[in-house]
Amino acid sequence: MTDVHDQGAAVTERVERRWAAVAVLIIVFLAGMAAFAGIHQATMPQTTVETIDPTTIHLQGEFVESNLGSAVGEDGSVTVRAIGQQYSFSPPCILVPAGTPITIRATSADVVHGLLVQGTNINTMLVPGYVSVQKATFAQPGEHLMPCQEFCSVGHEGMWGKVKVVDKQQFLSEIADKRRLSCAP
Repeated sequence: MTDVHDQGAAVTERVERRWAAVAVLIIVFLAGMAAFAGIHQATMPQTTVETIDPTTIHLQGEFVESNLGSAVGEDGSVTVRAIGQQYSFSPPCILVPAGTPITIRATSADVVHGLLVQGTNINTMLVPGYVSVQKATFAQPGEHLMPCQEFCSVGHEGMWGKVKVVDKQQFLSEIADKRRLSCAP
């Protein structure tokens, strides 16, 4: 009986050692991947990081008040510029055409905000000092809520905006005599 017990113990010990080795290999692999990703990110920074001075965005440059909203580029694409600030988006309502490539360029004037357009894949953080860029195409007309999804302070729950998608011809006729377009009242 002791001989059978010793054989069972030896088999159990061998299986446990193998599983322990597999667990150690998985941990080493995951640690190596984390180290590689960290080193790679440090040595290969993103090529599209744009910085901006958050203390002067209202005074000069791309994000002055008269430059916010939708604009049509020479190639027919639409660029939307917006600012997140406690406790609102500026402009609070963005007007864009359906079926057209849209580039949203946004930043924050004060703290970290989140820009999320519900029902789409647009979801980014607005960090003071950096310009966030999102590209999208809205397939059909409609309205999408745009809440701040990053807690920014006590008024966070009231920080909402809206994206209104209209027919391309309607958009072009509305923007024909204006430099910038917004659906804000």
